Amino acid sequence: MNLLELSTGLLLLASLFSIVNLRVLKLPQTIGLMILAIVLSFSVLVVGLLSPKFLEFATSITTQFDFSGLLINVMLPFLLFAGAISVNVHELLKDKVTVLLLASFGVLFSTFAVGTLSHWIINLPVFGLQSLGLTYVDCLLFGALIAPTDPIAVLAMIKKMKLSTVTETRIAGESLFNDGIGVVLFLTLLNVKLEGVANVTAQSVGILFFTEVIGGVALGAILGYLGLKLVKYIENQYVELEVLITISLVLTVSLVAEKFHFSGPLAVVVLGLFLNQNIDTDASEEGVQKAMGDYVYKFWHLLDETLNAILFILIGLEVIPILQNFSPAFLLVSLLIIVLVVVSRGIGVFIPIKILSITKKFEKNTALIITWGGLRGGLSIALALNLPEQIGEGKALILFLTYAVVLFTILGQGLTLKKIVK
Repeated sequence: MNLLELSTGLLLLASLFSIVNLRVLKLPQTIGLMILAIVLSFSVLVVGLLSPKFLEFATSITTQFDFSGLLINVMLPFLLFAGAISVNVHELLKDKVTVLLLASFGVLFSTFAVGTLSHWIINLPVFGLQSLGLTYVDCLLFGALIAPTDPIAVLAMIKKMKLSTVTETRIAGESLFNDGIGVVLFLTLLNVKLEGVANVTAQSVGILFFTEVIGGVALGAILGYLGLKLVKYIENQYVELEVLITISLVLTVSLVAEKFHFSGPLAVVVLGLFLNQNIDTDASEEGVQKAMGDYVYKFWHLLDETLNAILFILIGLEVIPILQNFSPAFLLVSLLIIVLVVVSRGIGVFIPIKILSITKKFEKNTALIITWGGLRGGLSIALALNLPEQIGEGKALILFLTYAVVLFTILGQGLTLKKIVK
Protein backbone atom coordinates (compact mmCIF):
# COMPACT_ATOMS: atom_id res chain seq x y z
CA MET A 1 0.00 0.00 0.00
CA ASN A 2 1.55 3.31 -1.10
CA LEU A 3 1.22 6.67 0.65
CA LEU A 4 -1.68 7.85 -1.53
CA GLU A 5 -3.70 4.68 -0.92
CA LEU A 6 -3.01 4.81 2.81
CA SER A 7 -3.95 8.51 3.07
CA THR A 8 -7.14 7.93 1.10
CA GLY A 9 -8.15 5.00 3.30
CA LEU A 10 -7.48 6.92 6.52
CA LEU A 11 -9.44 9.99 5.37
CA LEU A 12 -12.38 7.84 4.23
CA LEU A 13 -12.45 6.00 7.58
CA ALA A 14 -12.11 9.27 9.49
CA SER A 15 -15.04 10.77 7.57
CA LEU A 16 -17.17 7.65 8.04
CA PHE A 17 -16.40 7.41 11.78
CA SER A 18 -17.16 11.11 12.28
CA ILE A 19 -20.54 10.72 10.54
CA VAL A 20 -21.41 7.61 12.61
CA ASN A 21 -20.50 9.43 15.81
CA LEU A 22 -22.43 12.55 14.82
CA ARG A 23 -25.63 10.74 13.78
CA VAL A 24 -25.60 7.52 15.82
CA LEU A 25 -23.41 7.68 18.92
CA LYS A 26 -23.80 11.45 19.46
CA LEU A 27 -20.82 11.51 21.82
CA PRO A 28 -18.00 14.05 22.12
CA GLN A 29 -15.76 13.60 19.08
CA THR A 30 -12.78 12.27 21.05
CA ILE A 31 -14.81 9.62 22.88
CA GLY A 32 -16.86 8.62 19.87
CA LEU A 33 -13.82 8.15 17.66
CA MET A 34 -12.04 6.17 20.37
CA ILE A 35 -15.00 3.78 20.68
CA LEU A 36 -15.15 3.30 16.91
CA ALA A 37 -11.37 2.76 16.80
CA ILE A 38 -11.76 -0.01 19.40
CA VAL A 39 -14.58 -1.57 17.36
CA LEU A 40 -12.30 -1.42 14.30
CA SER A 41 -9.40 -3.16 16.05
CA PHE A 42 -11.56 -5.93 17.52
CA SER A 43 -13.37 -6.42 14.20
CA VAL A 44 -10.03 -6.89 12.46
CA LEU A 45 -8.99 -9.46 15.08
CA VAL A 46 -12.28 -11.39 14.75
CA VAL A 47 -12.12 -11.41 10.94
CA GLY A 48 -8.45 -12.35 11.27
CA LEU A 49 -9.41 -15.54 13.10
CA LEU A 50 -11.40 -16.60 10.04
CA SER A 51 -8.95 -15.23 7.50
CA PRO A 52 -5.32 -15.05 8.68
CA LYS A 53 -4.34 -13.33 5.42
CA PHE A 54 -6.66 -10.42 6.25
CA LEU A 55 -5.07 -10.03 9.69
CA GLU A 56 -1.63 -10.16 8.11
CA PHE A 57 -2.67 -7.41 5.66
CA ALA A 58 -4.07 -5.23 8.47
CA THR A 59 -0.96 -5.54 10.62
CA SER A 60 1.29 -4.92 7.62
CA ILE A 61 -0.28 -1.47 7.24
CA THR A 62 1.15 -0.40 10.59
CA THR A 63 4.61 -1.71 9.70
CA GLN A 64 4.73 0.27 6.44
CA PHE A 65 5.03 3.60 8.24
CA ASP A 66 6.52 4.87 11.48
CA PHE A 67 3.48 5.75 13.60
CA SER A 68 5.62 7.11 16.43
CA GLY A 69 7.66 9.32 14.10
CA LEU A 70 4.55 10.41 12.20
CA LEU A 71 2.80 11.57 15.37
CA ILE A 72 5.74 13.14 17.22
CA ASN A 73 7.41 14.85 14.21
CA VAL A 74 4.42 15.67 11.98
CA MET A 75 0.99 15.46 13.62
CA LEU A 76 1.86 16.60 17.15
CA PRO A 77 3.37 20.00 16.14
CA PHE A 78 0.27 20.86 14.10
CA LEU A 79 -2.12 19.69 16.84
CA LEU A 80 -0.23 21.57 19.57
CA PHE A 81 -0.13 24.77 17.51
CA ALA A 82 -3.88 24.49 16.86
CA GLY A 83 -4.41 24.07 20.60
CA ALA A 84 -2.12 26.97 21.53
CA ILE A 85 -3.89 29.48 19.29
CA SER A 86 -7.26 28.48 20.79
CA VAL A 87 -6.16 29.36 24.35
CA ASN A 88 -6.97 32.73 25.91
CA VAL A 89 -3.38 33.98 25.94
CA HIS A 90 -4.07 37.00 28.17
CA GLU A 91 -5.65 34.85 30.89
CA LEU A 92 -2.77 32.40 30.52
CA LEU A 93 -0.15 35.12 31.02
CA LYS A 94 -1.97 36.34 34.15
CA ASP A 95 -1.84 32.80 35.55
CA LYS A 96 1.48 31.61 34.11
CA VAL A 97 2.97 30.64 37.49
CA THR A 98 0.00 28.38 38.24
CA VAL A 99 0.10 26.72 34.80
CA LEU A 100 3.87 26.13 34.81
CA LEU A 101 3.90 24.76 38.37
CA LEU A 102 0.98 22.43 37.67
CA ALA A 103 2.61 21.21 34.45
CA SER A 104 6.15 20.72 35.76
CA PHE A 105 5.50 19.37 39.25
CA GLY A 106 2.60 17.20 38.06
CA VAL A 107 4.65 15.48 35.35
CA LEU A 108 7.76 15.00 37.52
CA PHE A 109 5.83 13.66 40.50
CA SER A 110 3.65 11.37 38.40
CA THR A 111 6.66 10.02 36.46
CA PHE A 112 8.60 8.96 39.54
CA ALA A 113 5.54 7.83 41.55
CA VAL A 114 4.18 5.67 38.70
CA GLY A 115 7.66 4.47 37.69
CA THR A 116 8.65 3.44 41.21
CA LEU A 117 5.38 1.76 42.23
CA SER A 118 4.80 0.10 38.85
CA HIS A 119 8.27 -1.49 39.12
CA TRP A 120 7.24 -2.90 42.51
CA ILE A 121 3.81 -4.09 41.25
CA ILE A 122 5.17 -5.77 38.09
CA ASN A 123 7.78 -7.68 40.09
CA LEU A 124 5.28 -9.07 42.62
CA PRO A 125 5.60 -12.89 42.55
CA VAL A 126 1.81 -13.32 42.24
CA PHE A 127 1.87 -12.02 38.64
CA GLY A 128 4.87 -14.06 37.50
CA LEU A 129 6.22 -11.29 35.26
CA GLN A 130 9.76 -11.18 36.64
CA SER A 131 10.99 -13.04 33.55
CA LEU A 132 10.20 -9.95 31.43
CA GLY A 133 13.22 -8.31 33.05
CA LEU A 134 11.81 -4.78 33.31
CA THR A 135 14.33 -2.58 35.12
CA TYR A 136 13.64 0.49 37.26
CA VAL A 137 14.68 2.78 34.36
CA ASP A 138 12.23 0.93 32.06
CA CYS A 139 9.42 1.61 34.52
CA LEU A 140 10.47 5.26 34.83
CA LEU A 141 10.19 5.48 31.04
CA PHE A 142 6.64 4.15 31.34
CA GLY A 143 5.95 6.73 34.06
CA ALA A 144 7.24 9.50 31.79
CA LEU A 145 5.22 8.50 28.74
CA ILE A 146 1.98 8.11 30.70
CA ALA A 147 2.38 11.25 32.87
CA PRO A 148 1.55 13.98 30.31
CA THR A 149 -2.07 14.43 29.38
CA ASP A 150 -3.12 14.56 25.74
CA PRO A 151 -3.88 18.21 24.87
CA ILE A 152 -5.86 17.11 21.81
CA ALA A 153 -8.26 15.05 23.89
CA VAL A 154 -8.34 17.49 26.83
CA LEU A 155 -8.98 20.61 24.76
CA ALA A 156 -11.72 18.86 22.79
CA MET A 157 -13.47 17.94 26.06
CA ILE A 158 -13.20 21.21 27.99
CA LYS A 159 -14.59 23.20 25.07
CA LYS A 160 -17.88 21.36 25.64
CA MET A 161 -17.94 22.14 29.38
CA LYS A 162 -19.34 25.36 30.81
CA LEU A 163 -16.27 26.16 32.87
CA SER A 164 -15.16 29.63 33.93
CA THR A 165 -12.57 31.27 31.71
CA VAL A 166 -9.91 31.07 34.44
CA THR A 167 -10.40 27.34 35.10
CA GLU A 168 -10.63 26.50 31.39
CA THR A 169 -7.39 28.40 30.69
CA ARG A 170 -5.61 26.67 33.57
CA ILE A 171 -6.64 23.22 32.33
CA ALA A 172 -5.77 23.99 28.69
CA GLY A 173 -2.45 25.65 29.54
CA GLU A 174 -1.42 22.88 31.93
CA SER A 175 -2.22 20.25 29.31
CA LEU A 176 -0.23 22.02 26.58
CA PHE A 177 2.88 22.55 28.71
CA ASN A 178 2.89 19.22 30.55
CA ASP A 179 2.89 17.62 27.12
CA GLY A 180 6.15 19.31 26.19
CA ILE A 181 7.74 18.70 29.60
CA GLY A 182 6.66 15.04 29.49
CA VAL A 183 8.33 14.48 26.10
CA VAL A 184 11.53 16.15 27.36
CA LEU A 185 11.57 13.96 30.48
CA PHE A 186 10.93 10.84 28.39
CA LEU A 187 13.79 11.64 26.00
CA THR A 188 16.11 12.36 28.95
CA LEU A 189 15.32 8.99 30.55
CA LEU A 190 15.60 7.30 27.15
CA ASN A 191 19.14 8.66 26.88
CA VAL A 192 19.90 7.17 30.31
CA LYS A 193 18.56 3.81 29.11
CA LEU A 194 20.55 3.82 25.87
CA GLU A 195 23.79 5.10 27.39
CA GLY A 196 23.57 2.88 30.47
CA VAL A 197 23.06 4.11 34.03
CA ALA A 198 26.75 3.61 34.82
CA ASN A 199 27.81 5.90 31.96
CA VAL A 200 25.43 8.76 32.79
CA THR A 201 26.02 11.45 35.42
CA ALA A 202 23.48 13.67 37.16
CA GLN A 203 25.17 16.68 35.54
CA SER A 204 24.81 15.31 31.99
CA VAL A 205 21.14 14.45 32.60
CA GLY A 206 20.48 17.95 33.97
CA ILE A 207 22.22 19.62 31.02
CA LEU A 208 20.25 17.49 28.52
CA PHE A 209 16.94 18.27 30.25
CA PHE A 210 17.50 22.03 30.47
CA THR A 211 18.90 22.23 26.93
CA GLU A 212 15.67 20.67 25.64
CA VAL A 213 13.45 22.96 27.75
CA ILE A 214 15.28 26.29 27.47
CA GLY A 215 16.24 25.68 23.84
CA GLY A 216 12.65 24.81 22.92
CA VAL A 217 11.14 27.83 24.69
CA ALA A 218 13.77 30.20 23.23
CA LEU A 219 13.29 28.84 19.70
CA GLY A 220 9.51 29.20 19.93
CA ALA A 221 9.82 32.72 21.35
CA ILE A 222 12.25 33.95 18.68
CA LEU A 223 10.31 32.59 15.70
CA GLY A 224 7.03 33.51 17.39
CA TYR A 225 8.15 37.15 17.80
CA LEU A 226 9.30 37.33 14.16
CA GLY A 227 6.11 35.61 12.99
CA LEU A 228 3.97 38.05 15.00
CA LYS A 229 5.70 41.02 13.40
CA LEU A 230 5.13 39.47 9.98
CA VAL A 231 1.39 38.78 10.38
CA LYS A 232 0.89 42.25 11.89
CA TYR A 233 2.59 43.71 8.82
CA ILE A 234 0.11 41.89 6.58
CA GLU A 235 -2.79 43.32 8.69
CA ASN A 236 -5.20 40.45 7.95
CA GLN A 237 -5.60 41.62 4.35
CA TYR A 238 -4.25 38.40 2.84
CA VAL A 239 -5.62 35.59 5.00
CA GLU A 240 -4.36 32.85 2.67
CA LEU A 241 -0.83 34.22 3.13
CA GLU A 242 -1.28 34.17 6.93
CA VAL A 243 -2.22 30.48 6.74
CA LEU A 244 0.86 29.79 4.62
CA ILE A 245 3.07 31.66 7.10
CA THR A 246 1.72 29.75 10.12
CA ILE A 247 2.20 26.38 8.40
CA SER A 248 5.77 27.24 7.38
CA LEU A 249 6.58 28.50 10.90
CA VAL A 250 5.32 25.30 12.55
CA LEU A 251 7.36 23.16 10.15
CA THR A 252 10.45 25.36 10.59
CA VAL A 253 10.24 25.18 14.38
CA SER A 254 9.89 21.38 14.24
CA LEU A 255 12.87 20.96 11.89
CA VAL A 256 15.17 23.33 13.83
CA ALA A 257 14.18 21.74 17.17
CA GLU A 258 14.95 18.26 15.83
CA LYS A 259 18.28 19.44 14.36
CA PHE A 260 19.54 21.02 17.59
CA HIS A 261 17.83 18.59 20.02
CA PHE A 262 15.46 21.17 21.49
CA SER A 263 11.96 20.36 22.66
CA GLY A 264 9.76 20.62 19.57
CA PRO A 265 6.45 20.44 21.51
CA LEU A 266 7.43 23.31 23.85
CA ALA A 267 8.72 25.37 20.92
CA VAL A 268 5.47 24.95 18.97
CA VAL A 269 3.32 25.83 21.99
CA VAL A 270 5.31 29.03 22.63
CA LEU A 271 5.13 29.87 18.91
CA GLY A 272 1.34 29.49 18.98
CA LEU A 273 0.98 31.67 22.07
CA PHE A 274 3.07 34.45 20.48
CA LEU A 275 0.95 34.48 17.33
CA ASN A 276 -2.30 34.24 19.31
CA GLN A 277 -2.23 37.85 20.43
CA ASN A 278 -4.22 40.99 19.91
CA ILE A 279 -2.93 43.91 17.88
CA ASP A 280 -4.34 46.16 20.59
CA THR A 281 -2.55 45.08 23.77
CA ASP A 282 -5.43 46.28 25.95
CA ALA A 283 -7.24 42.95 26.34
CA SER A 284 -9.99 44.52 28.45
CA GLU A 285 -11.24 46.47 25.46
CA GLU A 286 -14.01 44.74 23.53
CA GLY A 287 -13.63 44.02 19.86
CA VAL A 288 -9.84 44.03 19.80
CA GLN A 289 -8.36 42.73 16.57
CA LYS A 290 -6.37 39.51 16.56
CA ALA A 291 -2.92 39.48 14.96
CA MET A 292 -4.25 36.74 12.66
CA GLY A 293 -7.60 36.81 10.87
CA ASP A 294 -10.55 34.52 11.69
CA TYR A 295 -9.86 32.55 8.52
CA VAL A 296 -6.59 31.34 10.04
CA TYR A 297 -8.31 30.10 13.20
CA LYS A 298 -10.97 28.30 11.14
CA PHE A 299 -8.30 26.65 9.01
CA TRP A 300 -6.40 25.38 12.07
CA HIS A 301 -9.64 24.20 13.68
CA LEU A 302 -10.41 22.18 10.54
CA LEU A 303 -6.88 20.74 10.50
CA ASP A 304 -7.15 19.94 14.20
CA GLU A 305 -10.41 18.01 13.73
CA THR A 306 -9.08 16.15 10.67
CA LEU A 307 -5.79 15.10 12.26
CA ASN A 308 -7.58 14.17 15.47
CA ALA A 309 -9.90 11.82 13.57
CA ILE A 310 -6.99 10.23 11.67
CA LEU A 311 -5.05 9.86 14.92
CA PHE A 312 -7.69 7.63 16.50
CA ILE A 313 -7.93 5.49 13.37
CA LEU A 314 -4.17 4.96 13.59
CA ILE A 315 -4.46 4.09 17.28
CA GLY A 316 -7.07 1.47 16.37
CA LEU A 317 -4.69 -0.08 13.83
CA GLU A 318 -1.61 0.12 16.06
CA VAL A 319 -3.36 -1.62 18.95
CA ILE A 320 -3.94 -4.85 16.97
CA PRO A 321 -0.42 -6.24 17.63
CA ILE A 322 -0.76 -5.12 21.28
CA LEU A 323 -3.96 -7.14 21.73
CA GLN A 324 -2.33 -10.16 20.10
CA ASN A 325 0.16 -10.23 23.00
CA PHE A 326 -2.64 -10.29 25.60
CA SER A 327 -2.04 -12.17 28.84
CA PRO A 328 -4.40 -12.51 31.87
CA ALA A 329 -1.56 -11.26 34.09
CA PHE A 330 -1.30 -8.14 31.90
CA LEU A 331 -4.97 -7.37 32.56
CA LEU A 332 -4.65 -7.70 36.34
CA VAL A 333 -1.56 -5.49 36.43
CA SER A 334 -3.23 -2.90 34.17
CA LEU A 335 -6.12 -2.50 36.64
CA LEU A 336 -3.67 -1.65 39.43
CA ILE A 337 -1.65 0.65 37.17
CA ILE A 338 -4.79 2.58 36.13
CA VAL A 339 -5.55 3.32 39.80
CA LEU A 340 -1.91 4.26 40.37
CA VAL A 341 -1.86 6.66 37.40
CA VAL A 342 -5.07 8.43 38.45
CA VAL A 343 -4.04 8.73 42.12
CA SER A 344 -0.54 10.01 41.29
CA ARG A 345 -2.08 12.53 38.88
CA GLY A 346 -4.41 13.67 41.67
CA ILE A 347 -1.58 14.14 44.17
CA GLY A 348 0.57 15.90 41.56
CA VAL A 349 -2.25 18.40 40.97
CA PHE A 350 -3.49 18.74 44.58
CA ILE A 351 -0.12 19.72 46.11
CA PRO A 352 0.61 22.70 43.78
CA ILE A 353 -2.98 23.95 44.08
CA LYS A 354 -2.81 23.71 47.88
CA ILE A 355 0.41 25.76 47.87
CA LEU A 356 -0.83 28.30 45.31
CA SER A 357 -4.20 28.73 47.07
CA ILE A 358 -2.38 30.69 49.79
CA THR A 359 -2.08 33.63 47.37
CA LYS A 360 -4.41 32.69 44.49
CA LYS A 361 -8.10 31.93 44.29
CA PHE A 362 -9.29 28.58 42.95
CA GLU A 363 -12.84 27.47 42.30
CA LYS A 364 -14.16 24.66 44.48
CA ASN A 365 -12.95 21.18 43.42
CA THR A 366 -10.57 22.58 40.79
CA ALA A 367 -8.02 19.88 41.67
CA LEU A 368 -10.63 17.15 41.12
CA ILE A 369 -11.66 18.56 37.74
CA ILE A 370 -8.06 18.90 36.54
CA THR A 371 -7.26 15.39 37.80
CA TRP A 372 -10.26 13.74 36.16
CA GLY A 373 -9.78 15.82 33.01
CA GLY A 374 -6.28 14.41 32.57
CA LEU A 375 -7.01 12.28 29.51
CA ARG A 376 -4.22 10.36 27.79
CA GLY A 377 -4.13 9.67 24.07
CA GLY A 378 -2.02 9.09 20.99
CA LEU A 379 1.12 10.74 22.37
CA SER A 380 1.49 8.12 25.12
CA ILE A 381 1.06 5.27 22.62
CA ALA A 382 3.53 6.87 20.20
CA LEU A 383 6.14 7.23 22.95
CA ALA A 384 5.54 3.63 24.03
CA LEU A 385 6.10 2.46 20.46
CA ASN A 386 9.30 4.53 20.45
CA LEU A 387 10.79 2.50 23.32
CA PRO A 388 14.11 0.84 22.41
CA GLU A 389 14.37 -2.87 21.66
CA GLN A 390 16.78 -3.21 24.61
CA ILE A 391 13.74 -3.44 26.86
CA GLY A 392 13.04 -6.84 25.32
CA GLU A 393 9.84 -8.78 26.06
CA GLY A 394 8.81 -6.19 28.65
CA LYS A 395 7.95 -3.75 25.85
CA ALA A 396 4.77 -5.75 25.11
CA LEU A 397 3.64 -5.24 28.72
CA ILE A 398 4.37 -1.49 28.64
CA LEU A 399 2.43 -1.14 25.37
CA PHE A 400 -0.53 -3.03 26.86
CA LEU A 401 -0.48 -0.93 30.06
CA THR A 402 -0.27 2.27 28.03
CA TYR A 403 -3.26 1.32 25.90
CA ALA A 404 -5.24 0.28 29.00
CA VAL A 405 -4.63 3.67 30.65
CA VAL A 406 -5.48 5.56 27.45
CA LEU A 407 -8.66 3.53 27.08
CA PHE A 408 -9.76 4.14 30.68
CA THR A 409 -9.02 7.86 30.72
CA ILE A 410 -10.78 8.63 27.43
CA LEU A 411 -13.81 6.38 27.96
CA GLY A 412 -14.08 6.21 31.76
CA GLN A 413 -13.01 9.72 32.68
CA GLY A 414 -14.14 11.35 29.44
CA LEU A 415 -17.72 10.05 29.70
CA THR A 416 -18.04 11.09 33.36
CA LEU A 417 -16.16 14.41 33.26
CA LYS A 418 -19.31 16.42 32.59
CA LYS A 419 -20.93 15.00 35.73
CA ILE A 420 -17.80 15.74 37.74
CA VAL A 421 -17.83 19.35 36.50
CA LYS A 422 -21.50 19.72 37.44
